[in-house]
Amino acid sequence: MAQKEIDELKSECLTCNKCELHAGRHNVVFGVGNPKAKIMFVGEGPGEQEDLQGEPFVGKSGQLLDKYLSLIDLSRDANIYIANIVKCRPPQNRDPKPEEQDTCIEYLRQQVRLIKPRIIVCLGRIAAQKLISPDFRVTAQHGQFTEKGGILFMGTFHPSALLRNESNKPLALEDFQALREKIKEENLI
Repeated sequence: MAQKEIDELKSECLTCNKCELHAGRHNVVFGVGNPKAKIMFVGEGPGEQEDLQGEPFVGKSGQLLDKYLSLIDLSRDANIYIANIVKCRPPQNRDPKPEEQDTCIEYLRQQVRLIKPRIIVCLGRIAAQKLISPDFRVTAQHGQFTEKGGILFMGTFHPSALLRNESNKPLALEDFQALREKIKEENLI
């Protein structure tokens, strides 16, 4: 049943013009993965490659994310779902404005309601501040779990930030290892 509802939500999202971001998009980047996944990853919004292909995390940052996922036996094709706060690319990959996030967040809320993840991993500052806490600091709080509404949330570094600052890669790897342990502890896979 969830897949049908997700498909209906995606159809609605594909025609969205509620904020200025719709004017510059090639594709709405709705989300991808297993609609029955217990682990969900949320980024801030699509970049250039994501906008062109209509799928989240497909560029260089997506390749790095896939590498980290494979290290802990996760896969976007099998056991996770990936989405973003905003579904259309902000110009020049700028941060999504608060009003754009507020306009688009209902789509993500509905995705979460339909998928029913037990863990949500926020990729980067924007996602973590929107979903965990407005004052979340990735460098200080990455890898820590917080429970809200029956869902465990964890913030970690955005893969594109890791490509810009490779010295944080070991910390991100520790976060993914902590995620693997939490998945085992919660008997999710």
